[in-house]
Amino acid sequence: MSLQYALLNDISWQSQTDWQTPDTPFMSFAFWQALADTGAIGEQAGWLPLFVLVHRVADSKSNSLIDRADNSESHPAINHAAQTVTHPIAVLPVFIKGHHRGEFVFDHSWAEAYARYGVDYYPRLVTSVPYTPITGQRLWLAKGETLTTDIIKAAIAGVDDIAQQVGASSWHGLFVTPELATIATASMPNDIVHLLAVQDNSLESPSLDMPILERQGCQFLWQNKDLLQDCQPFADFEAFLATLKAKKRKTIRAERRKVAEQGIICQRKCGNAITDEDWKAFYHCYVMTYAVRGQQPYLTIDFFMALAATMSEHLMLAQALDGSGEIIASSLFLYDDRHSENATLYGRYWGALGEYDSLHFELCYYQGIEFAIEQGLIYFDPGTQGEHKLVRGFIPTKTHSIHRIYDPRFVPAIANFCAQDREHMAQYRQQAFEALPFNADNMPDFDTNT
Repeated sequence: MSLQYALLNDISWQSQTDWQTPDTPFMSFAFWQALADTGAIGEQAGWLPLFVLVHRVADSKSNSLIDRADNSESHPAINHAAQTVTHPIAVLPVFIKGHHRGEFVFDHSWAEAYARYGVDYYPRLVTSVPYTPITGQRLWLAKGETLTTDIIKAAIAGVDDIAQQVGASSWHGLFVTPELATIATASMPNDIVHLLAVQDNSLESPSLDMPILERQGCQFLWQNKDLLQDCQPFADFEAFLATLKAKKRKTIRAERRKVAEQGIICQRKCGNAITDEDWKAFYHCYVMTYAVRGQQPYLTIDFFMALAATMSEHLMLAQALDGSGEIIASSLFLYDDRHSENATLYGRYWGALGEYDSLHFELCYYQGIEFAIEQGLIYFDPGTQGEHKLVRGFIPTKTHSIHRIYDPRFVPAIANFCAQDREHMAQYRQQAFEALPFNADNMPDFDTNT
């Protein structure tokens, strides 16, 4: 059997086979449907979606690994020749974009370099969960399938096809798993010396000789592991505090006390216990986070209501109430089933109606830690960036993104940038790790692979 790919702009492929449960709620079909139905993705949002569907075809006449099979219902910008899709095994989402908003892996300097040479950097192609800097799978896999080099090669061939047809400068896979980063970078040539001699101002087609480049970043992850208790989950929040140095324990207790002294009460609600009024209050707070910066939010109230209707079992809302019982701040979390592998709590959306001492730390971090302990979740991912997470027990963790540049003149310089960036981030993670607030007996081992 050979592997073929089809380029689709609808989600009809979802019904063509049984798909594996994704590793995070953010790759669930319900989450993506909510994005589409509420206009968070689509032409108006500047996130124009296509799907590269990889499938097996029994063809004794074909000796090639990858054959093209474009669907006649593909995106109108894509040249297509109708052919029946058989036995789908994987799907890679790809967005055609003319901006960088909502990505959290920044390539602005690359765009500026293109502009200096009078070369178009836009459109560009992006594979990610829009507006969501969460590491996870980026392909949907059919049940019984595992991620392989052949699947990745077929998916990348589809990406290259899109790039050629729309004139994209590059493709960017953001917050991918270490497994995907390893397979993808190994599946393509990494010898870029020969590209230094290329002078052609335009390419007729994306070159199969182009490498996939890797960048690395750093986020902070809380772990529900008591090292003094054989890495068992913490019994409660105080058990977690006991692993920290005395000064840090004192700081956290003082922050929580400041919230109470302002007459603020915090509470948590899950799933169907979150009412329509709660959602309205949450969205008011969420909008304020953007309003203070003079911006409009990426997501609408309808998006969050869609999540409530279709995936309530993954939702937790932390609320702060003032002395009169009015909601003054909210923080929305998503979380995995507690029995899933690497079950994680994800801190995602926050907002407050005013400035309150230490309330952000309480509602976004400490309430999350308490919830993760109560639910027996293994990890708590509080969101991107911020050393202030580090001193509260969140461990520096490596993130990965992969990039394919189609103009060979820019590949050596960008490859050098990525290599230097990886070295810088490795040093940053080491320094961040050394600043962790744990007692010596509770200090986790530094792992260069994480």
